[in-house]
Amino acid sequence: MGRYTSKKTLGRRRRKLRVHKKVLGDAARPRLCVYRSLKHLSAQIIDDTSGVTLCSLTTASKEFAGQAAELKGKTAKSTLLGKLLAQKAKEKGITTIRFDRGGNNYHGRVRALAEAAREEGLEF
Repeated sequence: MGRYTSKKTLGRRRRKLRVHKKVLGDAARPRLCVYRSLKHLSAQIIDDTSGVTLCSLTTASKEFAGQAAELKGKTAKSTLLGKLLAQKAKEKGITTIRFDRGGNNYHGRVRALAEAAREEGLEF
């Protein structure tokens, strides 16, 4: 942590560590980790015991861009991302997960992704 880091960034890092300390994924219930940047959203399903990413998807990927071409707004794209990630997880046999919001508030794009994943059948 550099000396030029803002209080907002430091608070988010603190929250991220606090959440990640309590939410660990295993083979039975892997962790859905969300990273939010200003432009894009990234989500991974991770098994922390073996340290393996089971599936991942981002709004910057080519497979996502083809389906999201007609959508406007970052929240709408986040909803589609949640649905597609849940479908990928179901193909791999993952039905229950733990949700790691990554220090972000459960609001806006993060909430849209989580609710869309729930609608597609992921339990958390």
